[in-house]
Amino acid sequence: MKQLRILVFSAAFGNGHFRAAEAVIEGIRLKEPSAEIIHLDFGDFLSKRLNTVAKSLYMEMIKHTPRLWGRFYARTAKPKPKSIMQRFLNQLGRSDLLNYIQALDPDLIVCTYPTVSSVLAQLRLERILQVPVITVITDYTAHSLWAHPGVDRYMVACEEVKASLVSWGIETECVRVTGIPISPKFEQKLDLKQIISKLGLNAILPTFLVMGGVYEENIVKKICMQLADSLVPVQAIIVCGKNEKLYQFLEDISIQARNLILRFGYVHNIEELMEVSDLIITKAGGLTVSEALTKHLPLLIFKPIPGQEVENAQFVQRIGAGQIAGTEEELEELLSGYLTSPEAFKRMRDKVALTLPGRSTGRVVDELLELALDGRLKQKNG
Repeated sequence: MKQLRILVFSAAFGNGHFRAAEAVIEGIRLKEPSAEIIHLDFGDFLSKRLNTVAKSLYMEMIKHTPRLWGRFYARTAKPKPKSIMQRFLNQLGRSDLLNYIQALDPDLIVCTYPTVSSVLAQLRLERILQVPVITVITDYTAHSLWAHPGVDRYMVACEEVKASLVSWGIETECVRVTGIPISPKFEQKLDLKQIISKLGLNAILPTFLVMGGVYEENIVKKICMQLADSLVPVQAIIVCGKNEKLYQFLEDISIQARNLILRFGYVHNIEELMEVSDLIITKAGGLTVSEALTKHLPLLIFKPIPGQEVENAQFVQRIGAGQIAGTEEELEELLSGYLTSPEAFKRMRDKVALTLPGRSTGRVVDELLELALDGRLKQKNG
C-alpha cells in the first residue's frame, strides 16, 4: 500500500487558518509519522494581483474600519448558494486546483479556509473531484461561507456551530464536534515550578498575561500602568509580538513599576506563559481562544473585532470562561475587580474544565485518518 498522502490548504488571511492547519499537521505526524503531508496557501492558486488586493482589503478593513467588516460579515452570514458572490467564489482557482490535485493524487484534502473549501466541495458535488474534502472551522461560530453540501466532513468547535450547519442543510452525520485543532504542545503537562523559576515570577501572586501586540500602544500602556501601580500585589507578562516600538515604549514603565512587569517580543513559548498565568487579556481569534481554554486560562477580551471575533467572545462569556470589555472604562473596571477578587479566576477555570473536554487535535486527526483509510478500502474493493 502506498504512503498516506494528505493535502492541507490554509490561507494567509489572518494567522488563525495557518495555525490550525499546522496543528492538524503536527497531530497527523504524531500518529502517522510516515505520512506525506503537503501544506499550501490557497492564495498561491489565485492571480497575484487578486490575492494581493484581497489580503490588503481584508487587513485594512480589520485594522482601520472594523465596523465596515462587521456589516459585511452580518450581511453575508446566511447561506445564499446561488448568489453572484458565492458562484464567483466557487470558481476561484478552480482549474489550477483541480490539475494540481489530480497530479498529486492525495488520499485526503483538509481545508482550514472557507473559500478553498467551497471550491473543492463544488467539484465534489459535480463528481469531478474524487478525493474526500474535510473542512475545519476555526471559530466558535459558523459563517455562510463555510457551508457547502459537497464537503465530506466538518470538524467544528462546539454544538452551536454544528446546529448552524445542520440548519443550513448540512447532513448531521457529516459534522463532528471535535474542538478547534491547536498545537499538541498546549495539551502537554508542563512543570509549573520550573517555568515560574525561569521567568523569575512569584508563585503566590496572581499573574496577568497581556497580548499587547494586537492593541494600540496607548491601550497597552494604560493596562500596564494599572497593573504596575496596583496597590494589590500582582505581576504581569506583556507579549509585544513583532511590535518593537511597543517593546521599547514599555521600558520605563517596567523599570519604575511597583509590581513586576515582564516584557517579551515575539515568543515561541506562549504555552508556558499561559501555564503560569491566571488571566489573559487578548482579542478573540478562534485559535487564541482555544489555546487559552485548553490551558483552563480565563480570558478578558477587549474590543473584539465585529464579526467572528465578537461571536467567539460571546461564546467565552456564555460558558463563563471570561468577560468582554467594550470600552477602556469597562476594561479598567474589570481589571480592578479581578485584582480585588482573585477567587473569580478559580470560578472561571472551573467553568472551562466542565465545558471543554480537551484533546481537540487528537479527535480531528482520528476522524481524518479514519476517512482516509475508508477511502482506500473503497478504492481497493471498487
